[in-house]
Amino acid sequence: MKPYRHFFPVLFAVLSAPTFAADAEAGLLAVKALGGVNGQALACAETRVAARAKQLMLVHAPKTQRFGTAYEEATQEAFLAQTRAGGTCPDAAQLTERLNQLALQLADSLPVAAK
Repeated sequence: MKPYRHFFPVLFAVLSAPTFAADAEAGLLAVKALGGVNGQALACAETRVAARAKQLMLVHAPKTQRFGTAYEEATQEAFLAQTRAGGTCPDAAQLTERLNQLALQLADSLPVAAK
């Protein structure tokens, strides 16, 4: 029996843990930003943009309370900020561009698992 056969998987897990944690934190920040765009889109009646934000959330974010809560809270905060400000809404093109940037961030930090 080889005494080191269990060493490499453990070593890989230990060395990879900081990377996974960093990706999860970057992913959480991207999910919060995604919620922000969603809230602003909802407040501005940009339903297509809001639907795409929701789709990105469902595809990329882990199905955990932490990510779900972050998205919902960011959505509510952005919605309230937009409605309270009473200013002009960004147009659909601006919101879509922000979603496109977030989609790239999500793909890097929370890639879709292969089925």
